[in-house]
Amino acid sequence: KNTTANNIGESWEISGVEGSISVVSNGKLQGKSLPELIAIYKSELVGNKVYQQFGEEFPLLIKFIDAKTPLSIQLHPGDELAMRRHKSLGKTEMWYVMQADENANLIVGFKNKLDKAEYLKNLKNKTLTEILNVDLVEEGDVYFISTGRVHAIGAGVLLAEIQQTSDITYRIYDWDRQDNQGNYRKLHTEEALDALDFSVKSTYKINYTNELNKASKITGCQYFNTSILNVNRSLKIINSSDSFIIYMNVEGEVEIITEDNNITKLIYGETCMIPAGIKEFEIKPNKKSKLLVVTIP
Repeated sequence: KNTTANNIGESWEISGVEGSISVVSNGKLQGKSLPELIAIYKSELVGNKVYQQFGEEFPLLIKFIDAKTPLSIQLHPGDELAMRRHKSLGKTEMWYVMQADENANLIVGFKNKLDKAEYLKNLKNKTLTEILNVDLVEEGDVYFISTGRVHAIGAGVLLAEIQQTSDITYRIYDWDRQDNQGNYRKLHTEEALDALDFSVKSTYKINYTNELNKASKITGCQYFNTSILNVNRSLKIINSSDSFIIYMNVEGEVEIITEDNNITKLIYGETCMIPAGIKEFEIKPNKKSKLLVVTIP
């Protein structure tokens, strides 16, 4: 799914969301959709636990987002509220900054603790941006966006986004932008009130270690674990988890070679998924490369 609205490029890399479902692009399974593949291969593709819990629904939505202009300020409901209102999962997500222009920023959370009344007052007075936490960002910065946490991607930021399979977003402010017909985008002021997390953290950025030729955990939750793999030599990977592995290339170029000598080339800004049933394979970088590694816990 690529959208050019407001010059915002958004690529849905692996998706089971209705209307934007991933389809195999080549090989003997060309044309098959992600749910069709899960129906055929079941736990061999996604892992036993994942198949038992989600069936033919794929549990994650994997994206790259390249924001040329600031995205709207928004938040997502948690599982319980999303199920009650929308018959959907909630949307916990994380961001990894791949590239950022000078002075580019992300909005994550509030600056100071506040209550509903104070929030609504700022919303009404158009001073919402004054109470939000704004961080200047650079390549390698990571943010975990729990449900209810207010957030927005600033102009000039390219990032990888990993999230639960859900397309439920509550937009609370859109910079008073109008389209060509003079219309404003729909806001979800009322819906957001019950979903907003007003708590405040001293910092929202995730600190992590970054070892060479070893997957280093960045962040995890009940929905996904994400590690970073800096690789400058061939590595043999053994998947001991009961999960598929998703690789998002955020630097350089690698080849992924399976035991039957099936080679997948992964360049910067590309994503691939290794089925749970493939337990051993090799990652061969072209010089130094960097991959995000995503699994289901």
